[in-house]
This record gives sequence, C-alpha cells and structure tokens, in this order.
Amino acid sequence: MNAPTIRPATAADLPEIDRIFRTSFCDTFAHLYQAEDLAAFLGGFTPAGWTAEFTDPAYAFAVGLIDGEIAGYAKLGPNKLPHVESEGTVELKQLYLLKAAHGSGLAAQLMEWALAEARRRQARRMALSVWSENWRAQAFYRRFGFADRGPVTFMVGNHPDEDRVWEASL
Repeated sequence: MNAPTIRPATAADLPEIDRIFRTSFCDTFAHLYQAEDLAAFLGGFTPAGWTAEFTDPAYAFAVGLIDGEIAGYAKLGPNKLPHVESEGTVELKQLYLLKAAHGSGLAAQLMEWALAEARRRQARRMALSVWSENWRAQAFYRRFGFADRGPVTFMVGNHPDEDRVWEASL
C-alpha cells in the first residue's frame, strides 16, 4: 500500500463520496437504529443535496486516496452547532473513511487538510459533533486539540442520539 494522499474533491467525486458516507456510517452505526430510522436518515442525502453543498462556496470538500482509490473524505461548512461562538467558527461536517483505510494515516491527513482549510478561510475556531459513545473518534479529535463543549441531539430518522460538540482554537 502506498502512502495516502489528499486532493480537493471534484464534482465527479460526489457519487464516491456518497458511497463512502453511506458505507462508513452504516458500518459504524447501523446496529444502533431501526431500519426505518436509518433509511429516513440516509434518504436525506441525495445527489442534488451533495451537489448543492459542493457548489456552495461556504463548503469545502477533500478526498483521501489510497493506491489511487478514494478511501475517505472530509467536508467543512458553516457552523450550526451550539456551545461555540458562531462568528469565526467553521464546522467539520463530516470526516469518513472506509474500514480498510483505518490505521493508514488517512484520517490524520484529512484532519490536517480541514484545519489548514479553516485557517485559509480565516476561521478562528473549528467545531464538530461526535456521538457521545464514539470513544475512538473522541480520542482522535482530542489529539488535534479539540475539547468537549457539551451535548447536542443528533437525529437519525425519529431516533435521537446524544452527540457531543467539540471545539478547537485555530
């Protein structure tokens, strides 16, 4: 396996980004939900929705490749989370990898891209949310200087999850 690489996403990458999102989300979380709640949640992610975010200059996407194949991505956008000051804050909306990419260093590279892109956009802070029981993700974000700021409800269909809002100064 070659070292992972990062590049800006293109519109042509959106179907693969969608596939990685669905695969990673389901691999990690599907067991927590009733089928109808999971289907309702995933149904909110459409080709038109991905395209609208991709073409909105308030968002930024990068993909991570291993051996020339997209194995993960990161997406930044406007902060919608509580517990952090909105002005000057960018939100890490998504950072997903396929299971085969775990341990490859790709997640760290995508996180470095996200932090650099937030700084390029002159953000002073980055916020994100993570499931309250996703200890692996929380340890990962802690390594990048993020701290827990409080709870937020994350809906998957009609199922409320407790996520935690994390924030880092840039």
